[in-house]
Parts: sequence; structure tokens; C-alpha cells
Amino acid sequence: MSSSDGRPGGRPLVAILTGAGISTDSGIPDYRGPNGLWRRDPEAEKLVTYEAYMADPEIRRRSWRMRQQSPAFRARPNAAHEAVARLERSGTPVRVLTQNVDGLHQLAGMPARKVLELHGTVREVVCTGCGARSPMADALARVAAGEPDPACRECGGILKSATVMFGERLDPRVLGEALAVAKAAELFFAVGSTLQVQPAASLAGVAAEHGARLVIVNAEPTPYDPLAAQVVREPIGTALPRLLDALG
Repeated sequence: MSSSDGRPGGRPLVAILTGAGISTDSGIPDYRGPNGLWRRDPEAEKLVTYEAYMADPEIRRRSWRMRQQSPAFRARPNAAHEAVARLERSGTPVRVLTQNVDGLHQLAGMPARKVLELHGTVREVVCTGCGARSPMADALARVAAGEPDPACRECGGILKSATVMFGERLDPRVLGEALAVAKAAELFFAVGSTLQVQPAASLAGVAAEHGARLVIVNAEPTPYDPLAAQVVREPIGTALPRLLDALG
């Protein structure tokens, strides 16, 4: 990655791929873990499946009610998010590739341009018709005011969270940038991710294949553990600050 990508003085690039496990200390549940939402309530998966969402107004109404209760809007960054932002402030070139949609890296102080949200963001809505984007808070205010399935104010189309639902492709531009970061990184952390959801999970393998030192911090084994130079099973809230502060 060239200096135009924000790497000062040719210092080694640190890439940090984060999954649900980094946000559990902030009160956001892990969807795929042993006690995750998809295991506890398989019906809930329909609420974030594109085909079902577009076809069934009742699914959309349930989805809006679920969004009203989302812990993401009450959550605050935890020690792990803060450690990532602290490393960036130290002058180390850092890029965050996150599978999370909660926006907590930015709230912790990471510049938005240095965070690639692979699965989108829960903090905005997008029209499935014209593509117009607007704040999630505005849409939720309309729901609270009595619109159970608010339509796009630009074209009348169906609104959805600006997240990648099941059945949707990742944004090719965001994925392309993430691949470039993975190839350029000299140190690649995979934190709180099962590394099972593709194509995001493959970034760890891409980094290792291009010579990065791969460090995996996760409670459970992942398919990429054999490629890792270091595997850490300790709690993320203590392990990641220790590892990153040593770099900074």
C-alpha cells in the first residue's frame, strides 16, 4: 500500500479484522456463537433475509420493531475498540476491516475513512428502489410516530437497514479495498470472528499468503488457526489492548 493510502514514512501497515466477538463486551450479542441469536431463534433469520424482507410486509414490520430494540444504538465502545483507536493515534498505520455493523470503531475514535464496514452499517437506511441513504434514527422516529413500514421519501420504495442482508452481495468496492489492505498488511489481526462467513473470512488467508504475520484472537477455534503465527484464546477485552499497546 502506497503512502497515498495514509501510511506515514513507510511504517508497516497493521490490519485488524473484527467480528461480533469484539462487541459482546459492549452488550451486543454474538449471532453465531453457541448462544447466538440465530441458534436460539432460527425464525429471526428471516428478518434479515433480503428475499423474505422484500416479499412480506409483515416481515418488514417485525424487522422495524426489532431495530427499535437493537442494542447497537445503546452500546458504547469497550476496551478493545478503544485500544484499536489508541494504536491509530500513536502514528501506526492502521486499517480496520469489520464484519460488524454497529459503528463502535468510529465511536471509539477511529477515522471513518480507515474503517471498512464489510457488512454495512445499522446507523443508516437505504432505499431498495432509488438507493437514497438517510439516518436510521430518522426512520426509527417515523416508526415510533406510527409508520410501521416507512417508505422512501424520495421515491416511495422499500427502505431497509444499510446492512448486507442474507442473500445480498457485499459492496464490491468495499471488498476490493479490503483485499488490497489484506495484501499490503505486514501484521494482520483477526479478532472476535469465527472466520466462517465468506468472503470476509478469506481476508485472513489472503494476508497470510502475502506474508503478513497473522494473529487470531478468538474464543473458539477457526479454520485459519493453522496459518496463524499466534492464536490467543483469552478474553478480547484484555488480550487485544495488551497486544496492541505493545505495538503502539
